[in-house]
Amino acid sequence: MSHSIAILAAAEGASAPAFMQFVPILLVFAIFYFLLIAPMRKRQKALQNLIEALKKGDRVVTNGGLYGTVAAVEEKVVVLKLAENLKVRVAKSAIAGLEGQEDQGDRK
Repeated sequence: MSHSIAILAAAEGASAPAFMQFVPILLVFAIFYFLLIAPMRKRQKALQNLIEALKKGDRVVTNGGLYGTVAAVEEKVVVLKLAENLKVRVAKSAIAGLEGQEDQGDRK
């Protein structure tokens, strides 16, 4: 009888360390989520809201580094005025943010 109790105790003890092996993996995933994934999703959503709210006269910067003023907004394209007689069409997805806004994001 004592032999069967020892086997049961050994079996119960073996299952606890197996679960404990997953705790560090779960902890690392949680850290990655809260430090990397969640803030990235928040910035991406804010940028999407900004792009949807673009209007004529907004000063923007593109991913390519072009600074310009929004002259027109179409469904998927924004017409930017870069100089007095120079307008370019860029995809809305190429807009990185409002002019001067990227500096404020680095300070937070």
